[in-house]
Amino acid sequence: MARKFLYFVALLIFLVIAARIALLIWSAELTRFAFVPRGAFEAQPALQAGTYDNPAMWVSRPGTKDDPAQYRPEGTPGAAQGEAYVFFIHPTSYLARDHWNGPIADEDTRHRTALFVRGMASAFNGQAAVFAPYYRQAAFGSFLVNQPETLKARAVAYGDVRAAFRAFVAAVPADAPIVLAGHSQGALHLMHLLRDDVRSTPLAARVIAAYMIGWPVSPAHDLPETGMPACTAPDQAGCALSWMSFAEPPDARMMLDTYRAEPGLDGKPKGEGPVLCTNPLTGGAAAAAPGSANLGTMVPSRELDTGKLTRLGIPARCDAKTGLLLIGDAPDLGPYVLPGNNYHVYDVPLFWANVRADVAKREAAWLAQRRPAG
Repeated sequence: MARKFLYFVALLIFLVIAARIALLIWSAELTRFAFVPRGAFEAQPALQAGTYDNPAMWVSRPGTKDDPAQYRPEGTPGAAQGEAYVFFIHPTSYLARDHWNGPIADEDTRHRTALFVRGMASAFNGQAAVFAPYYRQAAFGSFLVNQPETLKARAVAYGDVRAAFRAFVAAVPADAPIVLAGHSQGALHLMHLLRDDVRSTPLAARVIAAYMIGWPVSPAHDLPETGMPACTAPDQAGCALSWMSFAEPPDARMMLDTYRAEPGLDGKPKGEGPVLCTNPLTGGAAAAAPGSANLGTMVPSRELDTGKLTRLGIPARCDAKTGLLLIGDAPDLGPYVLPGNNYHVYDVPLFWANVRADVAKREAAWLAQRRPAG
């Protein structure tokens, strides 16, 4: 009996080791198998005019009960409220593979959406208000393959985001400054929104900054199409920021391969150059900063529904070759680190206090340019 038990333990150890090796070698293939939708793409009609006049279509907006975007983690310092209105596009929260576009009414997805908005959009709530719409987002698995369904799913999602943005613009004061922010899929839609609805319009002059976080942005083929320069100073207004956080050593091959397989916003191949990287600890003024420059990381609970602002001394530097934002040794923020030391879910929480301070500085610069003293 003892020998049989030892054989059983040895078999379990072998299976665990084999599973780990399989994840290392075939992680991309296994991820695609787990998440890429299996069914045919389902055509989706455009939303009816006025859909986003309904408060129920917004995760967050003024008047929302238990608004996740207004969450303030323990340790948040007090400060005067800003004047800007924020339009935040949440990241992918539909993880199922039943559809290429996530149904807005799906309860599990809505719960996850609120968690992401609480952890990310809350960094922007020092301003006048945060608006974050629900939309028929492209499924997580659609971003793991280059198929016709991928572009169709994104088009549906972007159509919703564009309609929500126009409702946002109509709802806020006509001369108010605005902050545009999105993470992951939300950052992708924000890039298109800047190109299609902001560039070369009166709205462009009202944009304090555009935070395109967690999505690879080509400095040569994407950024110029948005009409916004990269931020190179913390007191610069009317510019764009982007970063993707990885502990070292990073492995971003699957993400970068998918990104490079698609043309840029200008329709041209992106090439092998680095993606846009703005160091959130310096506001773009320098490519590297020590952990002492990190004003506070929002360390989330395991369920991601609460957090505590803590100075963990996490540094950041933009890698010149890839454009990835490297944060040194892997900090323990929870179980949601993706393969390859990818801190995608924590892109904003890692630098929560710095992002908050960054928005305030850029708003002050915008106001100073347009409302000079005297």
